[in-house]
Amino acid sequence: MTIDLEIFSPVHQIKNKLFDERDLFVYTKRDDLIHPIISGNKWRKLKYLLHEARLQQKKHLVTFGGAFSNHLLATAAAAAKFGFKATGFVRGEDVDNDTLFICRLHGMNLIFVDRESYRDKQGLFNRYFGDDEQAYFINEGGASAEAVRGCSELVAELPQTYNHIFCAAGTGATAAGIISGITQKHLDTVCHVIPVLKNGGFIGDEINKLLLTPAAYQLHTEYHFGGYGKTKPELISFIKQFVADTGILIEPVYTGKMFYALYDLVTKNYFKPGDKILAIHTGGLFGLLGMKDKFLA
Repeated sequence: MTIDLEIFSPVHQIKNKLFDERDLFVYTKRDDLIHPIISGNKWRKLKYLLHEARLQQKKHLVTFGGAFSNHLLATAAAAAKFGFKATGFVRGEDVDNDTLFICRLHGMNLIFVDRESYRDKQGLFNRYFGDDEQAYFINEGGASAEAVRGCSELVAELPQTYNHIFCAAGTGATAAGIISGITQKHLDTVCHVIPVLKNGGFIGDEINKLLLTPAAYQLHTEYHFGGYGKTKPELISFIKQFVADTGILIEPVYTGKMFYALYDLVTKNYFKPGDKILAIHTGGLFGLLGMKDKFLA
């Protein structure tokens, strides 16, 4: 079975009085529409990892994530679609939630491990599957050179050039891919990276490790809202308003923080009149399942 998904990822313009007042043109690339579950950067990061697993004749994908991990979910769905067995190491105590239910429904075996053991992912893989010649290691979030390659292809799909491209960052692989794509196309576009974790400056180090060619980009570390998976009332309020205004669903872990950063920088007159700005919608909408109480409060 070939490893392929037809990419349907249109670019939509976002209309807003705020943008009109500053003569800005803001767009979003809807990677959330690639696949209902293997969506956004999840497919882009998995694509060449799955190709490599198939080339190595591996039949068992082993990966890692938290209890609400979109990466675990995407890997489970991809494994089922393309004929692999799948195991996910889950960080923390044994729990049951909607995300893990859908992982199991796709046939993924889940192994819960304490947070200290989880830090040594290669050690976990070796301990449980070191003798399994069919097992293929996929890092948390799919972070890898293959992920960078997959994400770099996004830039070649764009219908026009932009002055600025925004993306959220957890591991830095998606950002590294976009930056690589910009470099390959010799564009003057500036990539703006929004770490979703507290003290996210380390994301810059991770991006630099993944880049084959050093390149400039902007890292905005002040939009984490308390850390990974953390929110504040102003973020939840922004997401509610954004979804109601645009009809585009976003969530608080990644895309909500990225769009909030973009809008905030617009209000601070960060951009020049006439600038074209593209926000990458990286999917991950199942992250909303663990955040329902934040929106109902």
